[in-house]
Amino acid sequence: MNEYIWSINEEHHGTRVDKLLTEFSHEWSRTIIQAWINEGYIKVNGTKIKSNYKVNTGDTITVIPKAAEEAEIEPENIPLSVVYEDRDIIVVNKSRGMVVHPAPGHASGTLVNALLYHCNDLSGINGEKRPGIVHRIDKDTSGLIVAAKHNKAHEKLSEQLQDKSMQRMYYALVHGDIPHEYGTIDAPIGRDPKDRQKMTVTDKNAKPAVTHFSVLERFENYTYLKCELETGRTHQIRVHLQYIGHPVAGDPKYGRKNTLPISGQALHAFKLSLIHPANEAIMEFDAPLPDDMAGVLRDLRNKS
Repeated sequence: MNEYIWSINEEHHGTRVDKLLTEFSHEWSRTIIQAWINEGYIKVNGTKIKSNYKVNTGDTITVIPKAAEEAEIEPENIPLSVVYEDRDIIVVNKSRGMVVHPAPGHASGTLVNALLYHCNDLSGINGEKRPGIVHRIDKDTSGLIVAAKHNKAHEKLSEQLQDKSMQRMYYALVHGDIPHEYGTIDAPIGRDPKDRQKMTVTDKNAKPAVTHFSVLERFENYTYLKCELETGRTHQIRVHLQYIGHPVAGDPKYGRKNTLPISGQALHAFKLSLIHPANEAIMEFDAPLPDDMAGVLRDLRNKS
C-alpha cells in the first residue's frame, strides 16, 4: 500500500489542506481528497483533520490512498441502448423498469449488472454496489444516464454535478392544468418522517433543491412539461411537482390513481449535456421518448 508524506514549509503556510493536496498530486481531485479526509485516510501530524484545515509551517501530511473496492456483482448479458461510448465514459438510454444499481430486493437485473458485462472496467469510487455510477434516475423513469469507466473520469463528472456544469433535462406529463408558462420550484427536500421510503419538501434535515419547468402542451386534465434540474436530490422532480399540486402521471409513489396505459411515471430524461472528462469537449446527448409515453401523448393530442 502506497504512503505519501509531505512536510509543509513557509510557502504553503495557511493553505487549506484539500486545496494543497490537489497541487501536490494532480491525479487526485478535491472531491476524492475530501472524502479521504472524512474517512481518515489523510492525517496531519498523525491526527485526523477536517478538509478546511489550514496547514502550518512544519506540519507533516500523510496520505494513504483508499483502494478502490472490487465489485462483487455478477455481470449479466442484459441488452443496453448505448447512446455513446469511448474509453472514458458510456452514455445509456435506460429503459423504464430497470433499477440503476443493486439494492435490497434488486440484487440482479440492474444497469450496473449490464454495464459490468458490457464494459471491460468501471470506476470504483462509489464502492462495490455502484461501480461507475455518477448519478441516478429512478427505476420507473426512463432516459439518459452517464457512467464512468475509471476513477479520474468519475471524479471529473462528479465535479460537474457539483458545479452545475452538467445539464439534465426531462419531459414530464403531469396532472392538471399548470397556469404558468414556466416557473422555478425552489423548495428543500428531505426524508419524509411519516414514510421513510418517500421524500418530501421539508425544512428538517433537508437539502436545497431547485427545478425549472416550462409548459410544452396542455391537454384536458394534463400538462406536458420540460423540466431542468439545477440540483439532483432523490425523486426531486416527482416531489417538486407533487408539491405544487401537479404530480407526474402514472407515479405510483407520489401521484394519483393511474388511468393511463403506462407502467410507472411519465418522466423521461431526454437530454444530457456534459464536458468530456478527458478532452474537455462539450457533449450533448438526446434520447427519444419511450413508446408507451409517446403513445399516451399521441392519444391525448387526438382527443384534443
